[in-house]
Amino acid sequence: MTVLNNKDSGEKPVSLGRRRWRRFRRNRRGFYSFLAFALFFLVSLFAEGISNDVPLLIIYEGESYFPLLTEYPETTFGGDFETETDYLDPYILERLTTNGNRIYFSFNRHSYQSINFDIDGPVPSPPTRENILGTDDRGRDVFARLLYGFRLSVLFGFALTGVGTIVGIIAGAVQGFFGGRTDLFCQRFIEIWGAMPELYLLIIFASIFKPSVLLLLVLLSLFSWMGLSDYVRAEFLKGRNMEYVKAAKALGVSNVTIMYRHLLPNGMTPVITFLPFRMSASILALTSLDFLGLGVPPSTPSLGELLAQGKANIDAWWLSLSTFLVLVGTLVLLIFIGEALRETFDPRKS
Repeated sequence: MTVLNNKDSGEKPVSLGRRRWRRFRRNRRGFYSFLAFALFFLVSLFAEGISNDVPLLIIYEGESYFPLLTEYPETTFGGDFETETDYLDPYILERLTTNGNRIYFSFNRHSYQSINFDIDGPVPSPPTRENILGTDDRGRDVFARLLYGFRLSVLFGFALTGVGTIVGIIAGAVQGFFGGRTDLFCQRFIEIWGAMPELYLLIIFASIFKPSVLLLLVLLSLFSWMGLSDYVRAEFLKGRNMEYVKAAKALGVSNVTIMYRHLLPNGMTPVITFLPFRMSASILALTSLDFLGLGVPPSTPSLGELLAQGKANIDAWWLSLSTFLVLVGTLVLLIFIGEALRETFDPRKS
């Protein structure tokens, strides 16, 4: 019996990237988790068009207005003040919905910071037709804060993962490629730096500087690169003595070119497989700090801040339950994606 390979059968050889993509798609749990996470994140990017107290379109006296793009004073629609229009004001709503005028709101008529003053009863208020997931202890819509908070958490996770990955790759590559004293000094520095009390530093800086997402990103980035650098260092230590690396050095190829062109592609497997897990850790870190009051400013929509409100208001089950489902669902999807990537890049599996 004759076995035909791709060359004998006339078929084009399948690239490594395409084979890995096929292997990833065969892992249905990881692939569908990736599609679900991508869909939720894509929807959250259009949060202003899904949940907002500002209408999407107004047709007033034959002219079209787009309040999401431009701020209009109240006098534009027959009001008395030059300030920005409150589109939920009964007088303005009446002018915009009569005499052939039309107003088109988004799916949810609340933004993450708008307060519902028409609530009959104390806050937090339970889910109603007006607030489908209830309100928090300040009368703000929970659905809107979850939507905006999910987007902020994912974007923060992407940023922290990206910064930590880049710094970790550079640090690990330098240690593994040069070795010797460079590796020794870098390892001692990492040991000392890793022993720094990260939580205490966050508490100190939070008391000195005004809380912000950028400050939190900078502080967490100072420590997020160390875990990844060890894996990259190991890959570069293993590859620096390969024959093709020695041949490149003999031909006069620069160290930077060797590291970037030859060693880095072979060392990207642990980097890629750990990305979803690092992403979930970044989201969990932001949520934990917000829960402790050390994260973003109070007015910023945050999953951790909603969990803290749920802890302070035990009877308001809708606060804890909805936030718990969003947070756990996000982390579970990322873990499934990470497991699928780990199996995809496993060289022992064909």
